[in-house]
Amino acid sequence: MPAHKVGTREEWRLARLQLLDAEKALTRRGDEVAEMRRGLPWVRVEKEYRFDTDEGPATLAELFRGRSQLLVYHFMFGPEYQAGCPACSAIADGFNGCAVHLANHDVTLSAVSLAPLAKLQAYKKRMGWNFPWASSHDSAFNYDFHAAMTEDEQQSGAVEYNFRAVDMRPSADTEDGTDASPVGTDWATYTRQMPGMSAFAVDDGVVYHTYSAYARGLDGLWGAYQWLDRAPLGRNEGDAGFWWRRHDEYGT
Repeated sequence: MPAHKVGTREEWRLARLQLLDAEKALTRRGDEVAEMRRGLPWVRVEKEYRFDTDEGPATLAELFRGRSQLLVYHFMFGPEYQAGCPACSAIADGFNGCAVHLANHDVTLSAVSLAPLAKLQAYKKRMGWNFPWASSHDSAFNYDFHAAMTEDEQQSGAVEYNFRAVDMRPSADTEDGTDASPVGTDWATYTRQMPGMSAFAVDDGVVYHTYSAYARGLDGLWGAYQWLDRAPLGRNEGDAGFWWRRHDEYGT
């Protein structure tokens, strides 16, 4: 445990009141940003996307499951992966609990990945999840919504991610070895999938894209991080890199 300032209860209370003012300001700003998010123009989805689901083939409109809103988590699980991304898996551990509440508030929460459905189903069983998870294996969906790239796009050095051009070419020290990544592939293959989320609405039979977020924009969806931000040592990651594991791998 690192050295830290120690004070009296009264000193703690005075400091906590100052922090409370900052927290309230952040909450109010968060409300303003949420309103801006809802105010984004809706963009009609013109392309016909096809998915494989537990219930059979489905269109994007059918992923709504009869509700008016759809939240998609772009889960990093490419066709070559032997297991899902550990970070995405840690985020998805929180989906089971909230998906039922969202479903009863006119919102469907679904993961979508490029891996074939059989791989997703096997991994879903291993993780003990029951939220909807669709395969876009024969669809451009993940590519169009900037959650996946082709090998040529990766090597171009200019891929759109988080609304800007990013050089996604792997460095030389991550290109050797077939098990260099946490999903049983080489690092380049692993990083051709990217995390993100997208929101959609359906109105009078027409599907609209309303919002997407990537990178640190997903922080709020990772329940463990919200708890760590309130823990004495915070996220406490330092130079540890990938400290998280799939929930059945801790202690092994």
